Amino acid sequence: MEWIDALSELKRSGQPGVLVTILGSAGSAPRKSGSKMLVTAEKSVDTVGGGHLEFLLIERARELIAADQQEPVMEHFPLGPRLGQCCGGSVSVLLEPIAGCHFHITLFGAGHIGKALIHVLSPLNCRITWIDNRAELFPPTPPENVTCILSEQPDEEVADLPENTFVLVVTHNHQLDYAIAEQTLKRSDIGWLGVIGSETKAQRFRQRLEHKGFTTNQIEHMRCPVGLNEVGGREPAEIAIAIAGEILALKNGSRDSLSQKREGIPWQALRTLLATERVEKEHS
Repeated sequence: MEWIDALSELKRSGQPGVLVTILGSAGSAPRKSGSKMLVTAEKSVDTVGGGHLEFLLIERARELIAADQQEPVMEHFPLGPRLGQCCGGSVSVLLEPIAGCHFHITLFGAGHIGKALIHVLSPLNCRITWIDNRAELFPPTPPENVTCILSEQPDEEVADLPENTFVLVVTHNHQLDYAIAEQTLKRSDIGWLGVIGSETKAQRFRQRLEHKGFTTNQIEHMRCPVGLNEVGGREPAEIAIAIAGEILALKNGSRDSLSQKREGIPWQALRTLLATERVEKEHS
């Protein structure tokens, strides 16, 4: 495997790594400028010359991984007796950390909205597991960070989902949506659950869950209808943007404001009230 193939695999897996590049050399050096090697916590792929220099670079790269270093590092190495290499030259090396991905989204449904969501979400630093029971709906070449799973019983896949994953349900079948939601709410280690639908659908789902013995606290973990109301629109792309906006707001720390988005006085009404109060004071 070459470093560029390993880099694609690294992106799919979400694991951290360091890309090592020879920037330049003086005198005799084992590899030319531009030579690259990819280092992870478990392995290294390709080579920047071998010998003690490469051993030190692998060690240094793994130090950066362990420290969760985000900024690139440039270092210079004379290839003398101290490194056990008798080339007599020197090399300058760039070590570029590749951040691991701890943000996982599981998307159930590969219809129009599912495809639009993949288009919006896949450029983010996240891993996406995309599940459907219709093979023909998956693209022949999904984005690198998207893993497609064809399953005859998508709701049974919930048991194998990673901890803290964001579960998003946008299938073509209300009964399947409910089955996935029910299985998801049985797990206490899921990061978030969003289900597409109307207020009527949401109410029916909540009633069924209550009848099944789910607590109010469990049911409140389900966001249905999912998506930011402020975005509006009914086109798949508009719906995908509204849902992606809610996911990012949750991920980036706006959970409290989202949980109250349908409560209280809208800011427009509050502004009108304050303006009215000011006018009344001026004329009193």
